[in-house]
Amino acid sequence: MSALSSPSFAGSRWVLPFLGGVTFLTAIGNLGLVSVMPAIGRMLHIPDFLVAGIFSVSALTWAISSPFWVSRIERAGAAFYIRAGLVGFLLSMGGCALSVELGLTGLLPPLATFGCFAVLRSVYGLLGSAAATATQAFVAARTEGEQRTQAITGLAGALSLGTIVGPAIAPAMMVDPLGPLGPMLGFALFGLLALGGSYIFLPAISPGAAAVPGGPLGDALGDSGAPSLTEVWRRRAIGRNLNFGLLLCSAQAINLYTIGFVIIDRTPPAALTAQQMIGLAMTSGAIAALLAQWGLVRLLSLSPAAMMRVGAGLACVGNIAAMLDGGIWAAVSGFVLASFGYGLARPGFSAAASLAGTAREQVGIASAITLIAGASITLPPIAASMAYQLWLPAPFAIAVAICGGLLLASLRPAPIRLEHCS
Repeated sequence: MSALSSPSFAGSRWVLPFLGGVTFLTAIGNLGLVSVMPAIGRMLHIPDFLVAGIFSVSALTWAISSPFWVSRIERAGAAFYIRAGLVGFLLSMGGCALSVELGLTGLLPPLATFGCFAVLRSVYGLLGSAAATATQAFVAARTEGEQRTQAITGLAGALSLGTIVGPAIAPAMMVDPLGPLGPMLGFALFGLLALGGSYIFLPAISPGAAAVPGGPLGDALGDSGAPSLTEVWRRRAIGRNLNFGLLLCSAQAINLYTIGFVIIDRTPPAALTAQQMIGLAMTSGAIAALLAQWGLVRLLSLSPAAMMRVGAGLACVGNIAAMLDGGIWAAVSGFVLASFGYGLARPGFSAAASLAGTAREQVGIASAITLIAGASITLPPIAASMAYQLWLPAPFAIAVAICGGLLLASLRPAPIRLEHCS
C-alpha cells in the first residue's frame, strides 16, 4: 500500500483541514510579501523589473524542481514533503528579513541585496513545489468526479482567503521598530507554528518507506512507474487544459506583480503613501477570487469548462477597463474584476486536467499544475515590468491579448489547441 493511500493518512479527519490551513498560511506570507515589495524595492533603490525578478527567480526554481518530486512523494509520504515546504517558507521569510535589513543599513548595495533576496526566495521555490505537488496528489487520490472539482476549488479558496489576509495585514505589520522587516518576521513566526502543528495533525509516515502497488496511486508508482510530466502533458485531453492554465496564470502573474507599481505611480506622492491602496487592491482582488471559488462555483455547480470560459472572459474585461482609463480607481476595479475571473478559471483548468487523466497520471498532473504555478511567474512579470517602463498600459494590454485569445479559443467548436505554448 502506498504512502498516500495508507489508512493512517486517508483516515485522519484533520488532514484536509490542515492542508487548507497550510495553503492559507503560505498564501498570507507570499502575497503579503508581494504587496510590500514595491515600496521596499524603491526604498532600497532596486529597479522595478528586478523587484519582479526576485519572485521570478523563485518561481523558476519552483518550476524546474516540480518534476523532480513526482516519483518521490509517493515513496516518502506527503507529510514529509509538506513539512519540507514549511521549512522552506520559514527559512525564506527569516532570511529575506535579514537581507532587507542589511540593505537598509547600507551594509549591502542594492544589487547584492537583490541577489541575497532572490537566493533566499529560491529556497522556498525548491521546497514549496514539493509541498504543493504532495497536496494536489493527495486530493486527487481521495476524490473523483464532481467531488474532486469541489475539493480542488476548496483548496483554491483557501489560497484566495490567504491572499485576502496577507495584503491586508502586511502594511499593519510595518511598525516601529521593525518597519519593513515586520511582515517577513511575522510570517516566519506563522511558519514556525504551522511546522509544529504538522507533527500533530499530519500522520507519521517515515520517509523512505517504499511504495507498494495497490490503490490508485500505488498502481501509478508500482513496477511500471508513473507517467512522466512530459508524457502527461502530451496527452491532448490533459495537455489542452494545462496549456490553458499556463497562459492564464501568466496573465494573472502579470497583473499581480505589476499592480503595486501601477498604483504607486497613479497615487502621488510616494510609495509608502500608496501602500494602503496596494493592500486594498490586492485584498479586494483576493476577496473577488474567493467569492468566485466558494460562492459562484458552489451556487451554480459550474463545470470546469464553464469556469475556464467565463473566467477568461471576465479577466479580459477587467484588464480592458484598466488599460483604457489611466486613473487609479480604474486600475483597482479592473484588477478586482480580473481577479474574480482568474479565481474562477484556475480551479477550472486544474479540475479539468485532473478529470481527463487516469489514476496512474494523477501525480504527474499534480506536478504539471505545480510547475505552471511557478513557470507563470518567471518571465511574464519581468517582461511586463520592462514594457511598463516604455508604455504605461502595457501590462494590461498583454493580459488582454492572452485572456482574449483563450476566450476565443474556448468558444470554438473544436478543442483548444495550444500544444506549442507549453
